[in-house]
Amino acid sequence: MSQLPYLPPRRAIAAACTLLSANLAQAAAPAAAATAATAATVSAAADAPAETVQVSGNWLGSGQRSLKNFGGARSVVPRETIEASGAASISEVLRGVPGLQVTDNSSSGGSAISLNIGVRGLDGRFSPRSTVLLDGIPLAVAPYGQPQLSFAPVSLANIDSIDVVRGGGAVRYGPQNVGGIINFKSRAIPQAELAGDASVRVNRFDGGNTGTQYSAFVGGRIDGGLGVALLYAGVDGSGFRRHSGEKINDVALKFSYPLAAGAELNAKLAYYDAESQLPGGLSAAQFAADPQQSVRTRDRWSGTRKSVDVGYVKPLSATREVALRTYFTQSSRTSVLANGNDAVASSVGQQPRHYNVLGIEPRYTQRWTLGALRHDVSVGYRYLRERADERNLNFKLSDGGRSVARDSANGTDAHALYVDDQIAVGQWRLTPGLRYERIAMDRRNVLNGFGEGIKNNKALPSLNVSYLPNRQLTLYGNYNSSFGSIQHLQLNLQSSTDRLQPETARTVELGARYQAEQWKLEATLFNLDFSNQIVFVNTAPLFYQNLGKTRHRGLESRAEYDFARDGRLAGLNAYATYAYTDATQRQGKYAGRDVPFYARHVDTLGLRLQRGAWRFDLNSTHQSRQFADDANTVAENAAGSIGEIPGYRLWNGNISWTIPGRQKLEVQVGVNNLSNRLSFSRTTDTNLGKLAGAARTAFVQLRSGF
Repeated sequence: MSQLPYLPPRRAIAAACTLLSANLAQAAAPAAAATAATAATVSAAADAPAETVQVSGNWLGSGQRSLKNFGGARSVVPRETIEASGAASISEVLRGVPGLQVTDNSSSGGSAISLNIGVRGLDGRFSPRSTVLLDGIPLAVAPYGQPQLSFAPVSLANIDSIDVVRGGGAVRYGPQNVGGIINFKSRAIPQAELAGDASVRVNRFDGGNTGTQYSAFVGGRIDGGLGVALLYAGVDGSGFRRHSGEKINDVALKFSYPLAAGAELNAKLAYYDAESQLPGGLSAAQFAADPQQSVRTRDRWSGTRKSVDVGYVKPLSATREVALRTYFTQSSRTSVLANGNDAVASSVGQQPRHYNVLGIEPRYTQRWTLGALRHDVSVGYRYLRERADERNLNFKLSDGGRSVARDSANGTDAHALYVDDQIAVGQWRLTPGLRYERIAMDRRNVLNGFGEGIKNNKALPSLNVSYLPNRQLTLYGNYNSSFGSIQHLQLNLQSSTDRLQPETARTVELGARYQAEQWKLEATLFNLDFSNQIVFVNTAPLFYQNLGKTRHRGLESRAEYDFARDGRLAGLNAYATYAYTDATQRQGKYAGRDVPFYARHVDTLGLRLQRGAWRFDLNSTHQSRQFADDANTVAENAAGSIGEIPGYRLWNGNISWTIPGRQKLEVQVGVNNLSNRLSFSRTTDTNLGKLAGAARTAFVQLRSGF
């Protein structure tokens, strides 16, 4: 694989650590009075679920423990489920979460460098309308200015669990939370003195390409005190299409140290780099001739991210807690895209971009009882400082002539203040809350010296309600208001006569969760009204404006059954999900038609059998047809960028064997897309056309631990 263009970050990681330490010291004093943590739940009526009494304001920290009584649609996927599924990527795992769709309709569709997740029919190209976090820290290179995950610096092998909050979390997390919150929780520091594991996986695609994935993990704790863990994940080789080589290194070093009086200090240093070739879209004729080919061999992408974060949690008493987190990320990325396929391209565009983000988040939680009511009140504040410079360079292939199409510098200073109160009374749990956003953005056109700034303020109320009739059943409902901030590119291309305003949305949910010894059931009805959407007007002069209004409503459900622990079906687990989404345009020329790139019907099916040292897994994913444009055009155009996208079902299977006498040595073999079903999406990027889905893939994986 050829070396991809790379522009180094402007500062070394040492400078990032110095800046972060300085800000942590400055923030420590006010943090003690304004930090924190909300709600563990208490004892209720005798038939209500048992709850802990320790106050904690971290909604995402406890994963499955937070799920039972949460007042909204939420799914937590643990590591053991991820490993058993045979999934090779985060996108494959998220296909099994109700309400989520992997669109792969970007130029890097199918690649590990980007994340294309649509929630409830919202735009999935680079996941722009969801707040995506890694250990509670925004994953985007600029959460306000560029929330798109064209660069998603996270690896499946380094993840302990994936927590997907589709509704009910908007009061805490933002700004792009119309599509909920997705939090990737990295592997925890072991409690033992020393523990670790390593794995290697080889994927062999129909057509001959091969890719290899590596991981290593080691860590431990000294006499219950200082804890350290080193995480590594890597990718080297090709994807399922030609000109799809990838090389990724993802490394993190985690620390944790218990302090006096139950306090804890933790930190993480992380580095991620990626290089990827982009095979691009195909015309209808090219796809018919060979769907795996690439006719854009000049297109490629590279990026790096360096980050450091420090957290501090201290219980002041049995009813009070303070917490502080501060973090700094430095990202740079470069894409190289030709202005046509290999036969017609006359120039190549290079887009170097650099981002620095500093975040400070103090939080304070206190519990008190007033009559029959118990209150866990959290007050939190988040400051985010973004600085970005973005350039578009064009190079003529004929003589190498260079021109600068864009050179801009952008900045964002965002303040978010929230307060919520988790109220427990009998078998009821109510959480009213309010988040207030104050955002100042500025831009400067380096080419002509023009600059301007804008400010936006927004109050976002919410209410989550749960009713716990017994230990098995939770009924819930919520109302949440969300918004999406104006982004760098939109600000740079807004109309001088029609100033942009942030996008807004209102979501209502009603649902239930049931969990008994063998059954796990959940179902959620939702309605999402999305207004004031910012849309791109593709007529000269190109600009963005507030125009779109869409409505998204539907049903999400999941069922799981564990068969008896004895008898012929002992060890068998069956599960299924189904989501119906009706997402339609409510404004403009095509009002009443489906929004593009979403399927009305999505389901998964699976059987998993554990027998001694053997585990067998068979699973399937299905989605119905989609459209690639607002007009819902059925006929395919010659370029392959417009037309119906047929639905399809894929089947995957794998077998795992734990070697007897070596309980931490496991061999897993499997095949994804067993029937080699041909599927595709479409892209409207510069390299537009049809994008083939993954062909049949055989894999073998070896895991070893100590």
